[in-house]
Amino acid sequence: MPTITEDCIDGFQQYYSRPPERPKKKSLKQMVYDSENNSYFGRTIDSWAKIGIFYVAFYGVLGALVAICMWVFFQTLDPRIPKWTLDESIIGTNPGLGFRPLPPVDNVESTLIWYKGTQHENYKHWTDSLDDFLAVYKVPGLTPGRGQNIYNCDYNQPPPKGQVCDVDIKSWTPCTKENNYSYHKSAPCIFLKLNKIYGWIPEYYNDSKDLPQTMPLSLKTYIAEVEKTQPHKLNTIWVSCEGENPADQENIGAVNYLPVRGFPGYFYPYQNSEGYLSPLVAVHFQRPRRGIIINVECKAWARNIHHDRKERIGSVHYELLID
Repeated sequence: MPTITEDCIDGFQQYYSRPPERPKKKSLKQMVYDSENNSYFGRTIDSWAKIGIFYVAFYGVLGALVAICMWVFFQTLDPRIPKWTLDESIIGTNPGLGFRPLPPVDNVESTLIWYKGTQHENYKHWTDSLDDFLAVYKVPGLTPGRGQNIYNCDYNQPPPKGQVCDVDIKSWTPCTKENNYSYHKSAPCIFLKLNKIYGWIPEYYNDSKDLPQTMPLSLKTYIAEVEKTQPHKLNTIWVSCEGENPADQENIGAVNYLPVRGFPGYFYPYQNSEGYLSPLVAVHFQRPRRGIIINVECKAWARNIHHDRKERIGSVHYELLID
């Protein structure tokens, strides 16, 4: 029978025995391929094959599940009709107003239209910018589907379903490329465009006796004249461009709107039809004062278009400076 001392020695040897010797370090070549075990990176070919089959199956199933989820998701979307429209959408129901030409991209935050003199190089950026912007209106092939479903609309002749109204570019004279958009005469043309909102239907100011007090007097007079002579054209989103401040109003000079003073109602509602192009209004500043910055504010007028100068809702601001 072992004594207490012998038990202690056995226990000491059991827990404090020398660790087994580690194998010698393998070279990089042996780590890649060990000829003794016929293994690559420590695993046999069969082992690597099993791992490969597992990951191929795993990612294959995962990819199939993602593809099925995306397919189901896209079945809920229409390529032409937004899922959320009007009040349910982020855009809302108050369209914005945009202008062209825009300043150079290196000064993207600016809204100043500035050029010197009447030489072509001085206003080349602005006319080239308008050429690019208006190209889709002049060349039907640049807009998918346009040319096949264009319809010659009128106030009493709206477009049939699936067709879009033509934009008559010949009615913009003198705001044409051939005339340098009148920039060479220090009487520049600015084009206005109403932002597209799917399904939005304008509520027109078509009664000269029921117009807002904030509407410019010149526009009120124009609407009253249309009401007398061409009442069928009253369903229009009217446009006004004025100097923002009293000094600007004195310096802005006469303003002409082409082809009419607003966006014809037969272009609305916008339904994302193939080949659709937004109507444009060319604003021709006939005699702006030179050598001074003129702050201009243009507004679109309809009962369901609200204006906020701070937020630029329903209006657009830019400056003119012709040296």
